[in-house]
Amino acid sequence: MNRYFATDMPSGRFLRNTLAFSLLSLLPLLLLYISLTSGFAAHLLQGGPALGRFLRQVITNGLPVVFLVNYLSFFLLARGRDHEKAQAKPFRLILIDLLARLATFILLHAVIYVASAGWFGSFGGDRMTALSVVGPTLARAAHFENLSGVYLYATLISALPLYTVAIAEAAEADPTGFPGKIMHNLPKRAAAILIAAALCGVFLLTLTVFATGLSDLLER
Repeated sequence: MNRYFATDMPSGRFLRNTLAFSLLSLLPLLLLYISLTSGFAAHLLQGGPALGRFLRQVITNGLPVVFLVNYLSFFLLARGRDHEKAQAKPFRLILIDLLARLATFILLHAVIYVASAGWFGSFGGDRMTALSVVGPTLARAAHFENLSGVYLYATLISALPLYTVAIAEAAEADPTGFPGKIMHNLPKRAAAILIAAALCGVFLLTLTVFATGLSDLLER
């Protein structure tokens, strides 16, 4: 995967790769969400305003969020892997990525919701109402209960392989360090995947706790 998102790649190609990856991760999850939501597919197949609003939401909210979060993540991890110090401390690099991913995901939702209130009259055209629903919406996203959940897991699809590669390479380079010690008696790739998945789980929990706290704060 590194060769597809290297920092010495021409910017146009980097953007195209990120867009292609974002679409490939987003579309299957959208189809899954539609199939799991009772009556949603039939509702969309009727066309008309419902389908138009759905497509507008995906195009103006979903794709920009997934693309920008992926772009930032690919850029940070590719830049970090260019430096020996960063390669020797993959968890520092992953922590930076997780924090940047969290902040970007939340801020993009806030900006897009407020903009949608002004441009499309969403949320009754009230920007404060738009801002107030960000917390509750993201608090339910990890449970795959809304479209923001689709966008959330689409971004994590990109994180999992990148974290797995960084962890596996760190363990191979320093078998006596962390995570080398944890992975010593385990299949390296499987152990790296499990650790990467656990980190993604921590991200989901952190987002849910933060969004719930934000929701409670705005309700006061």
